[in-house]
Amino acid sequence: MPISVELLRVGRVSPAVLEVVERGLEEAYEGLVSAFTSDAHFEVPAEAYDRRRYQYCSSVVLSFLKAHYRPEGDKVLAITHVDLFVPRLNFVFGEAECPGRFAIISTCRLRPEFYGDPPNERLFLERCVKEAVHEVGHTLGLRHCPNRSCVMCFSNSIWDTDRKGMRPCGRCMAELRSLLGL
Repeated sequence: MPISVELLRVGRVSPAVLEVVERGLEEAYEGLVSAFTSDAHFEVPAEAYDRRRYQYCSSVVLSFLKAHYRPEGDKVLAITHVDLFVPRLNFVFGEAECPGRFAIISTCRLRPEFYGDPPNERLFLERCVKEAVHEVGHTLGLRHCPNRSCVMCFSNSIWDTDRKGMRPCGRCMAELRSLLGL
């Protein structure tokens, strides 16, 4: 039976993002994951905002969700539009419990416009899927992979995200199957 991943909107997230992430997760994990979008919706918690940085702390958002939301799925992937950070890093595309139940991604820095480029919906949605697959991989117990084309490779920049593929590499998939007892 596949592991269910519930997509949870936190702030402004378009239906197109949710739809493509659902499909992308199922394809990337070769049927080991079943994704669905929750009817629930949260605003970004005000306490996560850091006025000095003009960003939101992803760890605070995850703690808020863990305290205030009863998931329907085995895993929860929150998707938000706000710029996220964790202490010690300038920004993050996402954060996850590894292993665990909750993860979050931000669409903010995935938009080409953020970097002064023209809008490109295909590229934006591809980046959303990559980051979603990456963070869900962490909830499943996968760590960062040294293979630069594997979706589980750490993205220090948007160029790292663009370089890597949409799926875990063969070694990461074998590790995942072992973690799941398959």
